[in-house]
Amino acid sequence: MRSSLLEHIPAMRRYARSLTGDVWAADDLVQDTLERACSRWRLWLAGTNLRAWLFTVMHNLYISEVRQVQRRAAPHLVSDIDEVSHELHAPAPMTDLQLDLQRCLLRLPVDQRAVLLLVTVEDMSYAEVAKVTGVPLGTVMSRLSRARERMRELMSEPADGAAATPLRRLK
Repeated sequence: MRSSLLEHIPAMRRYARSLTGDVWAADDLVQDTLERACSRWRLWLAGTNLRAWLFTVMHNLYISEVRQVQRRAAPHLVSDIDEVSHELHAPAPMTDLQLDLQRCLLRLPVDQRAVLLLVTVEDMSYAEVAKVTGVPLGTVMSRLSRARERMRELMSEPADGAAATPLRRLK
């Protein structure tokens, strides 16, 4: 059992890091996943895909954590933009060399990011991704399509930020 788990840790760390965008949070997620897997080892059916099961556990833990954070966050924190205008600073323009794939990935919705990473980085089949994420195969394909399209848009945005979304005034 131990050696079976150990061989999947590098892929789990890579996926966790891509999901969270943070090394420490990724390590915590992997740790939580391994703890959960060990405590519920009997739920895994021998002969089935251990990798897919571990990624399912990780995905579900991550989604649960995201939902908990959203519930704890203030539902409507609205500020008058005129009152905070002195705090607003335009980001430094990015050069082509500073184009950061990780930042583009983190701008994707969680469901699209997960599908994109599992298919492209972890080389899982659509059926495996459907099992990991708990959605139908058609949903996997549509999420993947939307993620690819959004990544194309994000990666082709001009470096000077001309296409950046302008600030909106909230009332």
